[in-house]
Amino acid sequence: MSKLSEFLAGERLEDVALFLAEDQLDEAGKLADAGEEVDGGVVLVRPGEQGRKLFDAGTGQDAMQFAKEAMGEGGSVDADLAGGECPAGDGDDHEVQYVFAFVEAENPEVGGLYADGDVIHAYAKCACGESYSEKWVVGSRSGA
Repeated sequence: MSKLSEFLAGERLEDVALFLAEDQLDEAGKLADAGEEVDGGVVLVRPGEQGRKLFDAGTGQDAMQFAKEAMGEGGSVDADLAGGECPAGDGDDHEVQYVFAFVEAENPEVGGLYADGDVIHAYAKCACGESYSEKWVVGSRSGA
């Protein structure tokens, strides 16, 4: 099982995942070589702190600041983290540039989604500049 498959199955709670669209990858190909190729780009799964630093370096944004910004707008992130649907529209100007995601462990005391299982939090940046987010229970969506 790949790191991405394990992440999407909720088996890598200490890791974060980062999707970078092909046009966001470095020219030397180092990021592509370090991740798992998916349709439209690469997903890297790394230990939390290392993954956040990689996100910062790859996007020029602080990972947690980006998450705060994106959580203000609901949208749809693909179950495999390799894309989504921008709430501002569709078409070529609305392609996902990158996604930052982590899994939060099941927590019945909190209730809601967290009582139903581990929850994936995914934050996306669109080519149009819009940031948005979605969260779901591990295994509740096809493709995950």
